[in-house]
Amino acid sequence: MDEAPIIARLDEGDVAGAATEALRLYGQPILGYLHSVARNEADAGEIFSMFCEDLWTGLPQFRRESSFRTWAYKLAWHAAMRFFKDPYRKRAQPLASEEFSRLAQAVRTTTAAHLRTEAKDKIARLRESLDPSEQTLLTLRIDRGMPWQEIAEIMSESGERPAEAALRKRFERLKEKLRKLAQDEGLIPR
Repeated sequence: MDEAPIIARLDEGDVAGAATEALRLYGQPILGYLHSVARNEADAGEIFSMFCEDLWTGLPQFRRESSFRTWAYKLAWHAAMRFFKDPYRKRAQPLASEEFSRLAQAVRTTTAAHLRTEAKDKIARLRESLDPSEQTLLTLRIDRGMPWQEIAEIMSESGERPAEAALRKRFERLKEKLRKLAQDEGLIPR
């Protein structure tokens, strides 16, 4: 995807415009990812709201050490981890921009219908037993086709060195786990 409009807006000092472009470009894919991690629309919507707040407040600090996509997914991953550590968290403040809030809502509603397809439901049954970390690994690698370096950056903590080899090994174990689940459900032969 072409991140040039986001970067151009940032270079102009137009944070609101950059945030709008970022949501238009990555809003639906990130919400889809959050839906696969959260497993329900309400939680995915709450995490997406947290992500939007983080995006809005964090854009001026984007250092361009990675692609914007990697940075945005890292924000989404960290929002999901905060949510799962405290599932009763209430949003204390609304987004600073009414227009940005409306755009975030529009992304949520258009993506939600797409996520209810029959094919997604079949895949979701296999994924339901996965924890958020496994969901993230599977979604970023398979659904989003991200390279290991970007996934390692997204899933690393601040200041931590990304461990691509460890993620690859976790992914191999995850594929084996999914294969066994599919066999147990009779979806593939033993």
